[in-house]
Amino acid sequence: MGTKLFVGNLSYSSTEDILQELFSADGRQVDQVNIVTDRETGRSRGFAFVEMGSQEDADAAKKALDGHDLDGRPLRVDEAHERGPRPGH
Repeated sequence: MGTKLFVGNLSYSSTEDILQELFSADGRQVDQVNIVTDRETGRSRGFAFVEMGSQEDADAAKKALDGHDLDGRPLRVDEAHERGPRPGH
């Protein structure tokens, strides 16, 4: 299991600062937060990746925040998986 988490079902108004604060609660270390945006519009695509400082922090964040309500939406937090090759690329 890795320390990079997938965070889905984000509100379009959620920011990287909000996620940084949420995931670092209870003393957890967050190394990086990246909300994925649309290339053309710059608008959030509704998901993000959060790199945690350790496996323990990643496990604790997943347990504490999966289903947590943020901006009126229940977050989906799971281990991030490397994307495989896409057809035609």
